[in-house]
This record gives sequence, structure tokens and C-alpha cells, in this order.
Amino acid sequence: MLARCGYHVPSLWREMNRLSQEMNRWFGEPSSSQCSGVFPPLNVYDDGESIVVRADIPGVDPKSIEVNAAMRSLTIKGERPKQTGDEKQSFHRRERGCGAFSRSLTLPQEINPDKVRAEYRLGVLEVVLPKSEEVKPRKIDVLQA
Repeated sequence: MLARCGYHVPSLWREMNRLSQEMNRWFGEPSSSQCSGVFPPLNVYDDGESIVVRADIPGVDPKSIEVNAAMRSLTIKGERPKQTGDEKQSFHRRERGCGAFSRSLTLPQEINPDKVRAEYRLGVLEVVLPKSEEVKPRKIDVLQA
């Protein structure tokens, strides 16, 4: 029946999901993406020598950030404080979360945990995880027999 009316069922579901998210925003309820627990958002890339992780965590005191690295794992923990006076205000929209967060990921290769560096600048945490010497590619010289 829906197909005869000119609606494609997957696009209808997409539109219903969009409408539901918009209504949640209007009534102050968090959307499913905000409830998914995926904070902070990360970019992870390989620059050849290291695995680099960038995390967006604006509004967090760098002294409260904890970074733990092991052979194939990275954990970032911290806390975004509540804004003072929030309880006295009537919000029209509230999308910025607060409170404790923790994000762990399995790295694609083993790293050298003793050489990990972390730097926080302008709300972005950058963690550089040098690869373990054992997993770095090596050039092999071919000998003539």
C-alpha cells in the first residue's frame, strides 16, 4: 500500500526517525546519538611510525584527563564539570553533556607504551602512540648469491 502511495518504505522509516529526533530536541529529551555513550568522539589514524588518536573534549580541564596505554589498548577518562547556575535556568535546548566519561579502544597494532605522548590544545586531546619496534615494517636487503 505504501509503495502505491509513492513512499519507499526505507525512506519513510528514515523520515520517521528524523521527525522523532527533532521532537526529542524540542521537548528536551536526548537523542539516541547523545545516549549512545560515544564520548568523546575520536579520529584514529596511522602516520607510519605511530598511531595517532584525536579526541574532541572541549571544556575539560587537562589536569582532570587520564590517559592509559598498554600494548594494544588506549583508555581516555575525564570529567566535564556542570556549569554553575544551570539548576536556576530554564533551557530551551540542552545538548552539551556533563559528568564523567571514559572511552576505551583496541589499537590496530602493538605500541610502545613507554613512548606515548599526550597533548591538549584548544579542546582537542592528541595522543601519539609510537608503534612497537617488532611491528614496524623493515627493509630487507637482498643479497646476491
